[in-house]
Order: sequence, then C-alpha cells, then structure tokens
Amino acid sequence: MRHGKKHNHLGRTTSHRKAMLGNMASSLILHKRITTTLAKAKALRVYVEPILTKGKDDTTHSRRTVFSYLQDKDAVTILFREIAEKIANRPGGYTRIIKMENRLGDNAEMAMIELVDYNTTYTSGDAQVAKKSTRRRGGAGKGKAAAPAATIEVAPVAETVVTEAPAALGETAADEIEIETPASQHEAEEHSAPEAPAADEENAEKGE
Repeated sequence: MRHGKKHNHLGRTTSHRKAMLGNMASSLILHKRITTTLAKAKALRVYVEPILTKGKDDTTHSRRTVFSYLQDKDAVTILFREIAEKIANRPGGYTRIIKMENRLGDNAEMAMIELVDYNTTYTSGDAQVAKKSTRRRGGAGKGKAAAPAATIEVAPVAETVVTEAPAALGETAADEIEIETPASQHEAEEHSAPEAPAADEENAEKGE
C-alpha cells in the first residue's frame, strides 16, 4: 500500500530524476509540447509550473534560479522573453495534459503535455482571468432600472405643454379678432352716417 506517498520516484534515483525532469522542462519550453508517459507528464507538470511562474519576474535573481533547474541558456532566454508575455495574465495552470493511445511495446499510458497559451485549437487570444462576482443587497440594478422610467414619465408632460400652448394662443388671438371687428364696423358706420346728409344738402342747393 502506498499511503501518503505522493512523490513519484519514477524508478530512478534523486539525481537522475532531477536531471530528467530538467531536460523535459527545457524541451517543453523550447518546443511548447512534448509526448511522454502519463506518469512523467504528471511529475513534469508539478516541476515546471513553479519555474514558469518564476519567469514572470524578469530579474537577475530569477534568471539564475531558473537556470539552476533547467541548465539551458536558450530555454531561459525563451522563457523570460516570449513565454512570460503569453502567460502574464494567467494565474497558474500553464500546462495541459492530454491522454493518448497506449504505447505498442509495453502498453504504457502515453500523454502529451503542452503549454496552454500556445494551443490555438482550444484557446484563442489572450488568457481571460475569471473575475470574482460580488452580490450586494439594495439592488444596484433597481436604481439603474428606475432611471429610464423617470425620464419616460417626464417626457410626455413636456410634450403636452408644448402641444397645448399654440392652441391656447390661437384661441385668444381669434377671440380678439372677433371682438375687434364689430367695433371697427360700428365706428365706420357712425363716421360715414353724418357725411351722407351733407352731400344731399349740397346737391339740393345746386338744383335750386
């Protein structure tokens, strides 16, 4: 029974295991995906992901620390220049393990381990960080929904005032015109009435 034995020795001594994982990590950084056994892929994931996190901090100390694990200058350069930009917004989980068919010779479980951000089939574009959703009482959404209702209620009132104003003005203007026209007619008749007899008297005198 293997109670509490989380560390898989992979049938190798400690020095051999570290050297093998270092070489596999360098190959993963250089080629972005490698094919190996499922047990080695799971051990490599635990080994390489802290190194990738270290690559986000581009300092001399970080470069020396990463080089102590990889022992490959080209892999260190690619990690800090190219891969660090790709994984800048991803909080962990840089690798993906995909199971494959068993090996023909010994029927060993095979798997492909790859960098997540370099697979255009599963992911497209930059990594999206999941935002934490906060729930608050009081309903910020209620305030947003009430604002358009207030504007809708106010708008018709303004329209009715505008539409009724010309009608009221038109009625008063018409009333004033109707009131003024009879007065002007009576005044015209009064002025014209005395002039008629004077003209008749002049004609009578001429006739005599």
